[in-house]
Amino acid sequence: MSTRSRQGCWTCKRRRRRCDNARPSCQNCVERGAACEGYEVRLRWGTGIASRGHFTGADKPVKTSVPSRQKGRQRDLSKERKRRVELEGDSVDASRELELAASQRVVEDEALFNEFMNNGFNVLHSTTARDTMLLPRLPQLCQESSALYSICIAFQLALSSTVTSQFCEYFDTALRTFRSELACSTTLSDGTLTSGLLLCSIGLMHGLPWTMHLEGMHKILQSNGLDDLHHSSPTQFRIHLLEVMGVLDMACFSVGRQAPDIGIWRRYCQPAAPRYGIEPVSGLPRTLLDILAGIGAETTEQTLWDWPGESGSFLQCYLWEAHQLAGILTLRKQANSSCTPTPDNIPAWRQPAKCPADTSVLVARILASLDALRLASIERPTEDVHIMNAIVFPMFVAGSEVGILCHKPEWQQTIRKGLLGSRQCETLLSLLEELWQKEDPNLSVHELARQKGLEMGLV
Repeated sequence: MSTRSRQGCWTCKRRRRRCDNARPSCQNCVERGAACEGYEVRLRWGTGIASRGHFTGADKPVKTSVPSRQKGRQRDLSKERKRRVELEGDSVDASRELELAASQRVVEDEALFNEFMNNGFNVLHSTTARDTMLLPRLPQLCQESSALYSICIAFQLALSSTVTSQFCEYFDTALRTFRSELACSTTLSDGTLTSGLLLCSIGLMHGLPWTMHLEGMHKILQSNGLDDLHHSSPTQFRIHLLEVMGVLDMACFSVGRQAPDIGIWRRYCQPAAPRYGIEPVSGLPRTLLDILAGIGAETTEQTLWDWPGESGSFLQCYLWEAHQLAGILTLRKQANSSCTPTPDNIPAWRQPAKCPADTSVLVARILASLDALRLASIERPTEDVHIMNAIVFPMFVAGSEVGILCHKPEWQQTIRKGLLGSRQCETLLSLLEELWQKEDPNLSVHELARQKGLEMGLV
């Protein structure tokens, strides 16, 4: 039986017969009287254009269909035009992608800013957030300060319990913009001042350096007549911003502070602002803030002990008493760590009056007030919805009494319950946990924070 020829003539291949490969015609075809179709290679052609080989560019397998090739400069120019068209196409696509990314970024920024206006803003206040003057002015202030919009977004991102790359990006942008704005400022507009205060708030929540921003803003304000504030008739909103700046500047409301306090509250706020009512950021009466601002100056334990208090809700009374007693503990801590002569070496008429209550009693009363405040807030959640924002200072001061807390695990648990819910509280609680673990009453929490590079706030 004949087999298919793979190297014979095309006639034998088609008939599947053995071919003898004779040239120019095989003998099988001659003997049968058939026309031998020969041995030449045949090209199979599709519907497209050849892209390789001798017939590149041809639409038929014949030499006449091969397009004439451009020579020299014309060929180079043609290639350059094709390459340019391709590059222009790529650049158009890249531009469209950038435009889409930019538009998406704008949408995300607006969503974060609206989230700050609706929710994140509440973190900045304690008991009187409903009376704030900042919220309705914020959109207009963003027009005054190019940094403020980015800082608001960074603040909203800062409320997360973890530091994200997105927060770092916005915070770095906001910081650069604010510093540039501050360097060019000669009068410090309300928008720029608001930007700086929000930037400080981000720093004190995350343990980032922030007191140098207060110093920078203070220098500009001082160069524009801050010392004559009571003669310049400032607006109520400017007084409000100065009060916020004064609260942030109080030494008792910071841990691991890197720069000394300026005394803004005592030097500028007390002469300019009315001495009644509640300061909205701290949630404290201004009369109590006047006394706390004097810690390290004229305030004594007896001054705080004798503070008569003010009328307010039950929740506010719990909060204010905790701050009053925490101020006394702060004074005692300063007296124990200072190198001044002991009271026995000081004439009786010069000795500062002391509170009669023992330190352990003060710690117990502070924690009792704060625990009662926590339980009452759960029972009456709509009475003062943001009052728990203000418990950080007394809770941390009570927890810093290592000699007492080391023997009171149940009190430690009360503090753990109180310092939950934010990155700021978690960082402060980690400092206290380390103090309790080392059980060294002489170990300064401020030195411990500085060793870790933390500059925390307690407001």
